[in-house]
Amino acid sequence: MLEFKRFLDTKSQLYTGIDRFRAFKLFEKYKQNLDFSQKQTVFHIVGTNGKGSTGRFITQLLEGLNFKVGHFTSPHIFSFNERFFLNGDVASDELLENAHKELKELMKEDLERLSYFEYSNFLAPFIFKDCDFIVLEAGLGGEYDSTSLFKRDISVFTSISYDHIEILGDNLEDIARTKLKTMAKKAVIYEKQDENVLALAKKIACLKASELIFSSLDTDVKKYVKFYVKEYGLPAFLEKNLSLALEALSFYFSKDELIKAMKELKALKLRARCEKIAKNIYIDVGHNEGAARAMCDFFKGKKLNLVCNFFLDKNIFSILSILKPISAKIMLYDYESERKLASDEVFKIAKELDIACEKFTGIKDDELYLVFGSFLLVEKFLKGDF
Repeated sequence: MLEFKRFLDTKSQLYTGIDRFRAFKLFEKYKQNLDFSQKQTVFHIVGTNGKGSTGRFITQLLEGLNFKVGHFTSPHIFSFNERFFLNGDVASDELLENAHKELKELMKEDLERLSYFEYSNFLAPFIFKDCDFIVLEAGLGGEYDSTSLFKRDISVFTSISYDHIEILGDNLEDIARTKLKTMAKKAVIYEKQDENVLALAKKIACLKASELIFSSLDTDVKKYVKFYVKEYGLPAFLEKNLSLALEALSFYFSKDELIKAMKELKALKLRARCEKIAKNIYIDVGHNEGAARAMCDFFKGKKLNLVCNFFLDKNIFSILSILKPISAKIMLYDYESERKLASDEVFKIAKELDIACEKFTGIKDDELYLVFGSFLLVEKFLKGDF
């Protein structure tokens, strides 16, 4: 087994018991050899929903302009390699193994102190060392997230709402503050969200003397977005994320260059974002209220079998309430997980909401399905683990 895989086997992907300061202390110790170079431009993607697709759109648009681009994202569906997207494809085992050895040589015994996410994040400078642009997706937080340690040239804030409240808190302003405090000297924020979030963003921009712009695309560029959306049948939330990506790029590129990038843009290379995998099956890794609303908007007027399950830390009642108008019935998907699934709670809430609920047993050709939930649920479903 390769060294990096052996190392990962010793780490849990759970984020319980997070030491918010460990990564900062270690980065400070090694930052001379661990940060990205000043020649590289770094986009930092922060928010609650839409980080992965916004970052991937930025990546693919830059590739269309013939730049070398690296995109760090998390979590993954099938393999750890998916967290590193380099020049149009996921990183190879060989590249990851070499990066692991370089990081190990630098950090020596300190390597073992890193969490799963911290380790993956600290691999990025070695994997992306030859790139012109780096796109870093924050994990579940902001100011205490290890992606925030690196130099950041532009912050891209997607929609900010409630999620991971057991760590980030149950107050939207507090959640927004920890994310927005990562703001770089240049920043763009999705403008159609809670007014309190936008007001806080403006305040922080003023305190940090940051140039903050709101996502409002040039009319000519917007035409090409509409063409693209129609060609690939994108839901509204992906159109929004593409527009935000283009707005972020407008800091560095002209309108003509953005249009050129749009003309070169192919289908989104990212799995399970309202992805149609069969004539009657869609999959989506959304697992909070914001994602549920996006699904409701896209499938408005239709009824689907909702193949789902949730972890106990989610606001299940709220999520299922939002999804009720498009739910023909809930099909509870059980699978093995380090974290306890809320199967009994889902049955109970479904009864309260008057939604039919049963165990998932299989797919029928004449019914429509939405597989909705965590990355792990989608992975298990795609592997047929039921």
